[in-house]
Amino acid sequence: MSNGSFPPEPGRRGGTLAIVLAALIPACFAGWLLWSSVGDAKDDGTEGAGAPTTSSTSSPSPPSSGAPVAPSPPTPSGDASGKQQPGKQSGKPLAGKVVVLDPGHNPNNRDHPSQIARLVDIGTDEKECDTTGTATNSGYAEASFTLDVARRARTLLEARGAMVRFTQDGDRPYGPCVDERAEIGNKAHADAVVSVHADGAAAGERGFHVILPKSVRGGGADTSAITAPSRRLGERLLSRFAQATGSEPAQYIADGSGLDVRGDLGGLNLSTVPKVFIECGNMRDSQDAAELTDKAWRERAADGVAQGITDFLNE
Repeated sequence: MSNGSFPPEPGRRGGTLAIVLAALIPACFAGWLLWSSVGDAKDDGTEGAGAPTTSSTSSPSPPSSGAPVAPSPPTPSGDASGKQQPGKQSGKPLAGKVVVLDPGHNPNNRDHPSQIARLVDIGTDEKECDTTGTATNSGYAEASFTLDVARRARTLLEARGAMVRFTQDGDRPYGPCVDERAEIGNKAHADAVVSVHADGAAAGERGFHVILPKSVRGGGADTSAITAPSRRLGERLLSRFAQATGSEPAQYIADGSGLDVRGDLGGLNLSTVPKVFIECGNMRDSQDAAELTDKAWRERAADGVAQGITDFLNE
């Protein structure tokens, strides 16, 4: 060939190429590692901060270990520290509400005839301090019935968070008088007062009814502010009592409506807070008496009273 050169030997060309590649591969790999680390540094969140990372409707991911955690918002019944506020009980529908239950009459009234017969002012008139109430033919007293139903209702209402007060709990020698019964509810600033009774109508007359305050004004009586809320309380009580007991409104009074309006009861006339009476049945009727003397029925009656009050207070 020209210049006097000779072609390389076949074995030497392959060896040289292998040496060159062996030198280049590590260098390329090192360069790639350097480029990758620089690229990762640009994705650490310092750039592109305005780009969304999760959907606004998705649940936030839990923070990584060591990351600061934002304080939880206060619960509706608590403060920023999460502590419960006074008078509030989480999950209790009647938390903070005051209910006064007025068990009609008193089992000991019969032993104090002169005391309960004295007249007291009911605003528009005078009336006896209290009476003995009625009884079934077998001798089961209305006063015993009213205490039992009221105590059962108290248990249900307290379980719902209400503060429940009684006008008497069988712990007084007699009474209290009707004017004091009203005053107890007034001083308690009760959100609702229910006076529990049973009627003494003629045999053959059945059913229950609710007594509402009439709008009256005179002396110490002025029910103008409570007639409307008392009616709402009475309507809720009427509905729930019927549902709980299966009883029907009495047909012998108030045209069968179940709602009787009266202006001659001191316990209503002197009340300044929503208040009604409920006559749970007729103790002088054998069929009603069979229910009134049954513990299971009285539990249902208490449930009707408690639920009617609950509905009213949750309006």
